Order: sequence, then structure tokens, then C-alpha cells
Amino acid sequence: MADLRLVAGLGNPGLQYSGTRHNVGFMVIDYLAGKKGVTFSRSAAWGADLGKWGDILLLKPLTYMNRTGEVIGRFAHYFKVQSDGILVVADDVALPLGRLRLRPAGSDGGHNGLKSIIVHLGETFMRLRVGIGASNGAEQLSDYVLGEFHRSEKPAIDKAIERGAEAIEHVARNGIVSAMNNYNRTE
Repeated sequence: MADLRLVAGLGNPGLQYSGTRHNVGFMVIDYLAGKKGVTFSRSAAWGADLGKWGDILLLKPLTYMNRTGEVIGRFAHYFKVQSDGILVVADDVALPLGRLRLRPAGSDGGHNGLKSIIVHLGETFMRLRVGIGASNGAEQLSDYVLGEFHRSEKPAIDKAIERGAEAIEHVARNGIVSAMNNYNRTE
């Protein structure tokens, strides 16, 4: 298993999406960057916001979710980052609100951002999924994931964002297996 070299948070660009469930990946990366004093710079050439935390690159692709793999794939190939040294942070409707799930590899689980990354990198990148809970069925999935968290959900998602940043730090220090043992269990 390669060392962690790149952490990519998934989300959609634009202010209209900033507080939405689908942008939890951005939220976790932003929290980690704030905690570590990392500032992002916008790169038109890469189509991403970029930051550096020690030897680890932080990336927020500025394409829409279903094209995320194009940016991450080009970036990883250019900087010769092996796919098993990449950790992708994404939302997950199949997990209860606030639950974290780390995996060293796997399928897209129906997530269009992960599906796009798999097309460009294969399945052997690490992922941190952050549970956003399932829709109550009254609204389309796309409306649900592009909707903002309800006030009652904020404490759980804020805690998950903080724990997600801690999980990334744990992966960087101790590897994915140790992080899975610590963060995949419910609190």
C-alpha cells in the first residue's frame, strides 16, 4: 500500500451548491485545510482548487460531479501519484447521517463522482464516504443530494465533517487499515 499522496474532496462548484449534501467532500477537505493552515489556490489549468499539506496534495475538482475523474485522473498521472495513494472523500446516501466508512478500494456504490474516477483510475483508490442519510422518498434523489442539510441535521453532519478530517489525518499517519478500525465503527 502506497503512502497517502493526494486527498480529493468531491462536490459541485458554485455558491448555489456550497451547503448541499453532495458537497460534503468539499466540506471535509475545507475543514482539514482550516485545521492545518492550508490555503487553496484556484488553478484554471487543472480545473481545481489546490492546496498542500506537508507532502500531501489537497484537491477540490471544479467540474460537476460526473466529470470529477477527468481532473483527478489527469492530476494523478501528471504528478505520478499511484491510485492506491489517493483518498477520495464523498457523500453517501446509503449510510446513516454522520456515519463514516473508509475503504482501501471498491465500487462506485451508485455515486457518479466515484464512477467517473473509476473510469480514469480503476477501483484501487481509498475512499472516505460520509453518510448523508437517505431521502424520505418524497423527493427525487438528485433533489435530495443537491439540497441543504436541515437545521436538525447540522450537529450530526458538523461532527462527521470534523471526524472525517481526523480520519484523513489518521490515514496519513497510520494507514488505511488502522483508520478503518478506528473510524468505521459507530459512535
